[in-house]
Amino acid sequence: GGLGGRRVTSYPALELDMQAAGAEFQDAEVVVDGTMVSSRAWPDHSAWMREFLTVLRTKAPAT
Repeated sequence: GGLGGRRVTSYPALELDMQAAGAEFQDAEVVVDGTMVSSRAWPDHSAWMREFLTVLRTKAPAT
């Protein structure tokens, strides 16, 4: 239940594990749920980093 109510993506073979942890699994390049950013695998790292930086800038802007 550690991911209860969260939307995530991960390596497709882990879909059942994500669901068992309570998450809503989405097969997408990147999924943003609040401050949690997830992606499937290394080919998606550029999209993951782009979204992670967006969340970081929003939640902890540089002064």
